[in-house]
Amino acid sequence: MYESQTEIANLISTDKFDGALAIHLYKGGRLLQGSRIPFGIIFGGTDVNEDVKCEEKHRVMGAVLEEARFAVAFTVKMKELAAAEWPDARKKIYVQTQGIKTTPKETFDWYRFLQNAGIPTDTGSLHVFLLVCGLRRVKDPLYLVDVFSDWHRKEPSIHLGIIGPAVDPLFTSEVKEKVKRAPGVHLLQEMPQDDLHAAMKRCFAVVNSSISEGMSAAILEAMDLNIPVLARNIPGNAAIIKHKETGLLFSNPQEFVVLSKSLMNDPIMEKEIVTRAKDYMKKHHSWESERKAYENLVRRLQ
Repeated sequence: MYESQTEIANLISTDKFDGALAIHLYKGGRLLQGSRIPFGIIFGGTDVNEDVKCEEKHRVMGAVLEEARFAVAFTVKMKELAAAEWPDARKKIYVQTQGIKTTPKETFDWYRFLQNAGIPTDTGSLHVFLLVCGLRRVKDPLYLVDVFSDWHRKEPSIHLGIIGPAVDPLFTSEVKEKVKRAPGVHLLQEMPQDDLHAAMKRCFAVVNSSISEGMSAAILEAMDLNIPVLARNIPGNAAIIKHKETGLLFSNPQEFVVLSKSLMNDPIMEKEIVTRAKDYMKKHHSWESERKAYENLVRRLQ
């Protein structure tokens, strides 16, 4: 893991790189500032949505964008937000959605997964919701914990699993403490991607409760796996989910429960949503199209 401009400069000088591609205009981009090789940038989401509010980060990001040969935004809205902050860079910002390819492991043991999570498998019609995210504040994994626990007390077959890497150790401790006191909510170990995809495929729905998103890969993966998505109604999520068409958008925890119940009680609506979501994925998030787009962009670094 490289964390300073000096480390990156040393790496570039020893390994004879011809070009670089950084993810996140601030976190990745600042490490390439003043680099002797050409580079491109992929916006992360929090850079354009959150970091622009900090004067120093805004200045650094503007300087990085000036040096970059190109920048990639996942959505038109993200491009417009960046172009509003740095108008001179508009012509070098391209829109390319994320390409998704899911690889669920065929030998995945769902029952062992439930046992390890502490979820009893003898409660009849089990409904497991999965919230897949790195444990950091912007992902707000605790947003639904209280309402979920209340719901679980009334309906013990309802469970929420929170799964993802401990990105922010201090915040992870907060999450662990809160979850310990929340029946029906389980903090699960991070797992390899093919296992995670298999677990997503067996759950009832995938949940996103982020305060801010660029474009959530977990949402797109769930859509690709034919699993319904319930996501917080924020611009990044609303850019890929059409409410009641390709998923469900909620604006508060109470609405989340209402929408979840409607999904559980209406298998026809569930089937229609996942079918439309899968069609949307094929049309807009093909990994082959993404690869071609980046091949063309990387030529700009030559």
